[in-house]
Amino acid sequence: MNKELKIFGVVAFFTLLLYWGVEPFAHGQMHKHVDFNNFVYDGKADIAAAPADKKEAKETFWKEVGEISKLKGDPVAGEATYAMCTGCHMEGAPNMGGVIPPVLDNAGAIYDKNYLIALIKDPAMASNVDHKYADTMTHPMGSIKSMVSQPQDIANVVAYLKEKKAGAVTPKQAYEQACGRCHANRYVNWTQLGTVPKTEKNLATGIDVDALKFKQAVAEEQALVADYMGKLPPDLSIIIRARSHHFLETIVENPQSQLAGTAMPRVGLNEQGFEKVMEYLEVSGDPSKVARDALGPWVIGFFVLFTILAYLWKSSLWRDLH
Repeated sequence: MNKELKIFGVVAFFTLLLYWGVEPFAHGQMHKHVDFNNFVYDGKADIAAAPADKKEAKETFWKEVGEISKLKGDPVAGEATYAMCTGCHMEGAPNMGGVIPPVLDNAGAIYDKNYLIALIKDPAMASNVDHKYADTMTHPMGSIKSMVSQPQDIANVVAYLKEKKAGAVTPKQAYEQACGRCHANRYVNWTQLGTVPKTEKNLATGIDVDALKFKQAVAEEQALVADYMGKLPPDLSIIIRARSHHFLETIVENPQSQLAGTAMPRVGLNEQGFEKVMEYLEVSGDPSKVARDALGPWVIGFFVLFTILAYLWKSSLWRDLH
């Protein structure tokens, strides 16, 4: 018995050393550490990473965002101002500058307040993609800077979004609004133009004309997105298994922290919005997770029982030889 315990102890020691010591150290050497700011959008990371000639502009911008955040917004007045947004942010909106504007029905629920303020004030700066634009007015949403420019007007619009556009949101809705306009997800038949519609082949020709038309429309949309982003953003079918939770948190919070110079804009999700998106990605990319988690205790129980039976069997065989 003592001999077996010693062997077990040695194996356990080196296994734990590799798992808790060597592997984390190796990972830390191969991958830079990226701080996570808990979905607090205060611009500190942007300012710290900005080149010297950009720091002052970013400091001023985020200071003004903080000042607007302290203002008491009027949802009623905000609704009147928000009416200007509906010309682009609506169902069936066309591609504008590279992407289709999102419907904002759940914006107040899934996006952070400070991010929404920053986005209205200067979308390129808020999204941390101002390095793409010599003049941020050329951003696809750049005209909003002149349409809604007064601090109180911005506070009013955000108050309206937080009060009237903050109803219950499903994981699917959160994904579609936050990610689905750029990222496809083939496991759930999602494209940059929405879910692939059900169509039927023509009985005479055996050709599904509607499906071909939709594929062509998707290809054209993807070309516009690729031109805007520099390349087509990746399909997110298995991102939940390919990347760590920390990576996904930080790239949603600040894409530049993981991919310096990327054209991917900051998503601006709050914690609730992020968890909704992760829930959808788990369902689409790892549908067996629930069943696998439920099976885990049974597997552990089996190995515990097997260990006990194996020890009793060994003791029975060697009883008369000691």
